[in-house]
Amino acid sequence: MSGLRTLPVLLLLSLQAAASPPHWVASWGASPQARWDQDFVLPVGVPASFEQQSVRDVVRLSVGGKRLRIVLSNRYGATPLHVGGMRVALAGEGAALVGASRAVTFGASAGASAAPGAVLVSDPVDLPAGALARLAVTTYYPAHTPVSTFHWGAQQTPYLANGNATAAADLPAAARFAGRAFLTTVLVEAPAATRSVVVLGDSITDGNGSSPDRDRRWTDALAERLAPSGVGVVNAGISGARLLGDRMGANALARFDQDVLAQPGVASVIVMMGINDIGWPGSPFAPGDAAVSAEQVVKAYRQLIARARSHNLRIVGATLLPFEGALAGTPFEGHYSPAKEAVRQRVNRWIVGSGEFDAVFDADAVLRDPARPSRLRVDYDSGDHLHPGDAGYRALAQALDVNALMGKSARGIEPDGARRRPRR
Repeated sequence: MSGLRTLPVLLLLSLQAAASPPHWVASWGASPQARWDQDFVLPVGVPASFEQQSVRDVVRLSVGGKRLRIVLSNRYGATPLHVGGMRVALAGEGAALVGASRAVTFGASAGASAAPGAVLVSDPVDLPAGALARLAVTTYYPAHTPVSTFHWGAQQTPYLANGNATAAADLPAAARFAGRAFLTTVLVEAPAATRSVVVLGDSITDGNGSSPDRDRRWTDALAERLAPSGVGVVNAGISGARLLGDRMGANALARFDQDVLAQPGVASVIVMMGINDIGWPGSPFAPGDAAVSAEQVVKAYRQLIARARSHNLRIVGATLLPFEGALAGTPFEGHYSPAKEAVRQRVNRWIVGSGEFDAVFDADAVLRDPARPSRLRVDYDSGDHLHPGDAGYRALAQALDVNALMGKSARGIEPDGARRRPRR
C-alpha cells in the first residue's frame, strides 16, 4: 500500500517537471547603435542598405544550450525591417559552415517584419551548441533595407553575398565589412541554474585593440572562465560609448533597460565606462563639449546603481584604465590631458572607496604601469595607449574576482585579483 500511496506524488512531480517552461539565457550580444554618416569624425564602415542580399554573421556563444533563439533589432529604424529568410549553423573558418544549417522561423514563417523601434525574436531552433561554440547566422534581406540599426566595429567580419545565400555552405566570393547589422542577441535554452553577466562598457569592452576575428576581447576570456560553471557573458560594449552623452550609441542611462535589464537570465552587471566622458570633450570626437567633472560621472553611476537595485540585479563597478598618451600622433590627438587625468583619478577613488557598488573590479590596478601609473603597462598596451592588446584583455579577465561578481561562491572558477567592497 505504501508504494501505491507514492504514485500520485511521483506523477505530480513528473507533471510539474514536464510543465516547467524553458529557461532562456542570453549567451551572446552586440548592443545596437543609431547610424551616422557625414557629420562625425569616424566612418560608419557598413553598407548604407541591403537589397536582395544575405549577411552571414559569425558569433561565439558563452554558455551553450539545446536550442537557440536569434534576436534582430530595429531599434533605430524609421521603417519596418523585413527578413526574407534566416538559417543558423555551426561556424567553420571564414564564412564556411560546419554541418547542416537549420532554418530559423518567426511565428512558424520564414519571413517576418519588425516595426520601427522593435525587436524580432525567432522561434526556438533545434541546434544543440556547446559552451563557446561558434555560430554562423545568415539573414536574407529581399527588399531595400536601410542599415539604420547597427553595431560599429566589434572586431568581427560579416560576409555580404548577393541573393538568398542562407543555405550556402561557404561564401568565397562574399564582400566583407566591419560591424554588425541588426543582429543583437543569441539566446540559449539551458539548465535552470544557468545565468548571465552583462558587461556595460565602451571600446575597451567592445575589444578595440584585440586581434580581429579571434575572440580576444576581455569578455571572451571571461566567458572561457565562467562558462564551465554555467555563467554566460553578454558584451554590451559600444566603441565611443559614454555615461552621459550620445553619439556612438545612446548614453548608458538611456540604453540600460534594453541592453542590460532586458537580457534573459541576467544576474549581474559590470559597469566599465566613463573614460570617454572624460576624454572626448575638446578632442576631435567632441570639440565643442564642455569638460565633464568627476561629480557628473559619479551621479551617472548612482543612477545605474539605482536602476540595477530596483531590478534586484548585482552591480559591479570597474575602475577606469590609465590613458596617458592616448591616440597621440593620430588625427584624434587631444583625448588625454593632465586635467583629464585628475578627473579619472577622482572617479577611481570614488569607485574604490565609496562602497556604493556591490563590488569593485580595480581594472586600473591590473593594467597600469607600476613605474608610471597614468599609463598602461607596455606589455598590455595595444599601441595606442588607450586600449589594451590581447595580453591586457586576458589579464583583465583573469583578475576579476568571480565571487565578488556573482555575490556568492562560484564553484569551479578560480577567483583572484579584484577588490571587494561591502554594500552600504
